[in-house]
Amino acid sequence: MKINLIAIGKKMPDWIQTGITHYQKQLPRELNFTLTTPEAQKRKGKNIEQIKELEGELLIKASASANLIVAFDEHGKQHSTKEIAKAMKDWQQNGDSVALLIGGADGLSNTIKQQAHQLWGLSNLTLPHSIARLLAVEQIYRAHSLLTNHPYHRE
Repeated sequence: MKINLIAIGKKMPDWIQTGITHYQKQLPRELNFTLTTPEAQKRKGKNIEQIKELEGELLIKASASANLIVAFDEHGKQHSTKEIAKAMKDWQQNGDSVALLIGGADGLSNTIKQQAHQLWGLSNLTLPHSIARLLAVEQIYRAHSLLTNHPYHRE
């Protein structure tokens, strides 16, 4: 199994990057987790739809090697940690290469939403882009800890 979290934008607040690094270090190597961060598009002279399409092209390119694409979207299906753990177990059993996509500040293009195999929601709350990234990494770690009976996850 390979999991690649692909999130638009390179510059994160230090405290977000510290949190992401913390959870990445906790993940075992066999999980084969990577974080890819294509550069956000410049806004000058472009409308929101143009920006989302350009960023969508970057997400598609970065996820080309994946056989399963899951895009995080505000209208996506909400999953519990147990459901995420079950999905990860299935990915592992199938030998899947999974791309988890987080769009830029304006969200995902319609092209990405149509090409994704699944749309997942992270929260009913409106989250800053950087917190969505941190939450996704933490949930990957939490789901892994649930699968390995590590005491991090508590009911």
